[in-house]
Amino acid sequence: MRVIIAEDSTLLREGLVRLLADEGHEVVAALGDAVTLLDEVEEHRPDIVIVDIRMPPTHTDEGLRAAVEIRGRRPGTGVLVLSQHIERNYAAQLLASNAERVGYLLKDRVAQVEEFLDALERIHEGGAVIDPEVVRQLLLRTVHGNPLARLTPRERSVLEALAQGHTNTAIAGKLHISLSSVEKNLNAVFDKLELSHATGYNRRILAVLRYLEC
Repeated sequence: MRVIIAEDSTLLREGLVRLLADEGHEVVAALGDAVTLLDEVEEHRPDIVIVDIRMPPTHTDEGLRAAVEIRGRRPGTGVLVLSQHIERNYAAQLLASNAERVGYLLKDRVAQVEEFLDALERIHEGGAVIDPEVVRQLLLRTVHGNPLARLTPRERSVLEALAQGHTNTAIAGKLHISLSSVEKNLNAVFDKLELSHATGYNRRILAVLRYLEC
């Protein structure tokens, strides 16, 4: 893969450069801010952009805004956003316009090298990846009126695996259940989240977005 990294932490940025190079990927640019990121994307046309949400000069949402613009300009480019903390509104913004080739991970996940590299591969292949910790905390919400409260424990487990970007086959293996059981539980999730009339791949991500908005 051809990769651009935008991360203001020199230690993390250089660590990512070395990790990806060791895995045979080409890092075509490594930036310390988001100011020139869009220009670099246009020049190098990477397969994936890895970008921190909070970047100089204000350290608010420069990286996120750049990521959303990249997805608008070049929808074929994968975008993996890194965050120091769980910020569900940012995750929802990132997924809202297009639910393909996109990821939202906590920075701690980078240290779990195999999971991080697997997330990159899934994004490159057209999938969507949300950090398991983000999913776990969101699924634990039990506010009155939250549609997630309608789900059974098994349906929650299937939704959690779905939100992490797994296919039905992968979910079956992860939870040690049959493929037909995965499909049955997903259909129940779609019904309970009032997504039964949505069609195609986006319905899967709509289920994730529904609880991100809760």
